[in-house]
Amino acid sequence: MILLRLLLAAVLGLAALGAQAQPLKPVSVARGLQHPWGLAFLPDGRLLVTERPGRLRIVWPDGTLSPPVAGVPPVDARGQGGLLDVALDPDFATTGLVYLSYSEPGPGGNGTAVARGRLEGHALTNVQVIFRQQPKIDSAAHFGSRLVFGRDGRLFITLGDRFGQRDQAQNLANHIGKVVRIERDGRVPADNPFVGRDNARPEIWSYGHRNVQGAALHPVTGELWTHEHGPQGGDELNLTLAGRNYGWPVVTHGREYGTGFKIGEGTSKAGMEDPLRVWEPRSVAPSGMVFYTGDRYPQWKGHLFIGTLREQALIRLELDGTRVVREERLLTQLRERIRDVRQGPDGWLYILTDNNDG
Repeated sequence: MILLRLLLAAVLGLAALGAQAQPLKPVSVARGLQHPWGLAFLPDGRLLVTERPGRLRIVWPDGTLSPPVAGVPPVDARGQGGLLDVALDPDFATTGLVYLSYSEPGPGGNGTAVARGRLEGHALTNVQVIFRQQPKIDSAAHFGSRLVFGRDGRLFITLGDRFGQRDQAQNLANHIGKVVRIERDGRVPADNPFVGRDNARPEIWSYGHRNVQGAALHPVTGELWTHEHGPQGGDELNLTLAGRNYGWPVVTHGREYGTGFKIGEGTSKAGMEDPLRVWEPRSVAPSGMVFYTGDRYPQWKGHLFIGTLREQALIRLELDGTRVVREERLLTQLRERIRDVRQGPDGWLYILTDNNDG
């Protein structure tokens, strides 16, 4: 039972045991979290971890959990919704700003929102909402919600199609099924691809997405990579470029739930981007993603790591440019849904397992 509790910890540091052929040793960092969703590393060695029911926790290096941090905005914690991702301002050392994404209740239902506040002790102060997905919809699914800062300091926010509104992913007049890009205070960057275009939201970076729950910058090119959930099969890994259409639901490798009927017009179409990798016919349900750049696992430098919910594994992708040349499943012995994976400042990989008592 002691070993089992160790392996099922909600936050794990992964320590290599030696050669690549040998297994990984999961080391428990903290437990007792309820459906953790995202994490960020503070400069002093502590971690910020979100819990989907609406709590933000500080985790000390010895695994101690703080009481809930005050100042978190109200969340609609139903279904896939709640308090989701967390990111630090690129100039956190001077600003102290923390960014949170969450499902925000409001007229018409709910929608993904992003707020920022200054971390002071165990509280967020001067909290401001800097982005709201429009329109709000009565749904408990497909909020997307990863936060990634580009090299220029602009903030990428990944969004979902809200499940019942998939056709709107092709409509540039709303934020449904989009990736958006904003300034740190919520303003629209002047060089966004749809600025000045009639009937298009200027925050949009890319469109035609289903439910993007993983995002990371390529360590060499600085380009945004994302992955998204397909329906029944058809999970995708994408190089997510400005102004591009990623096809959903016009083209997809996935099929309708239950019936297995085809969706849309096929798997590829002129003017729509093909994914770099597709998981089919079985979905892996990807969530969280990081390019590894550290020295703890030198044989894996430059590889892409993706957490999975349905597959209950950490996927490692070896790349040649944008081409996947090898895929490996790690930590299958955990038999846990992996919600997020991040590289720590110490070079270890950290994962969050999604359960009710992590």
